[in-house]
Amino acid sequence: MKTLQFLSLLFATLVLTNCGNPQPETTETPEPSETVAQTREFYQLKVYSFSSESQIATTDDYLQHAYMPAVKKQGIQNIGVFKFITNEKDTVQKTYVLTPFQSMEQFLALENQLNADAEYAKAGSAYIDAPYDNPPYDHIESILLQAFTDMPMMETPKLDGPRSERIYELRSYESPTEKLYWNKVDMFNAGGEVTLFDRLGFNAVFYGEVISGSRMPNLMYMTTHADMATRDKNWEAFVDSPEWKALTAMPKYENNVSHADIWFLYPTAYSDY
Repeated sequence: MKTLQFLSLLFATLVLTNCGNPQPETTETPEPSETVAQTREFYQLKVYSFSSESQIATTDDYLQHAYMPAVKKQGIQNIGVFKFITNEKDTVQKTYVLTPFQSMEQFLALENQLNADAEYAKAGSAYIDAPYDNPPYDHIESILLQAFTDMPMMETPKLDGPRSERIYELRSYESPTEKLYWNKVDMFNAGGEVTLFDRLGFNAVFYGEVISGSRMPNLMYMTTHADMATRDKNWEAFVDSPEWKALTAMPKYENNVSHADIWFLYPTAYSDY
């Protein structure tokens, strides 16, 4: 009897204690997709257009001796600088500069950091202080992107052939509506396009959702190949793959691209990759 009374008293004490001191709520562990989203990089792709060789020389000197050293002082690495391979339809000479950022804050802070850098100002004076009637370029297009969830960080391709023969293929896929744009992004991630490119050795540099650009809604991505023959062989394998044939047969992924642009580039001698 005494034992039962003791147990009853103990139970009542525990109940009262818990009522007066509720246990803290359990913090939920974020889903994997949330964790990935927090680490996705941002990219700025700047496209310089030129109409003279002197403009190209001035901008190259600025990028190599002023911009890249100053940006690297801010802890930003792996900056790509590429030349556009002109063709019959597009004869304008262009330089593409790809800069990765760990966050939007890092991107927004860079301009002020460059303006406060005396070494940068001195090294890039010919470009920075160019006169109004002799600018170092015709115009600049700036595109801001965020990395896909399935490839949240940029990768530098492992190519060891001559730089002049390498093919860096930059693609832009536009969609007719925002909803269909997100459908195409999903096709890359959940649908498995990113995985397929990886399996076939496309050496992707990045896949990005365009946050701000002149042709939205669109996504962009860059793959790399030792030469044009290798590029053609890789794409043939992609189109013939069972994974791609299965994807294109899915009704849910129909009509999500309205226009595609392809630019072939090669890296400059001073590009990081």
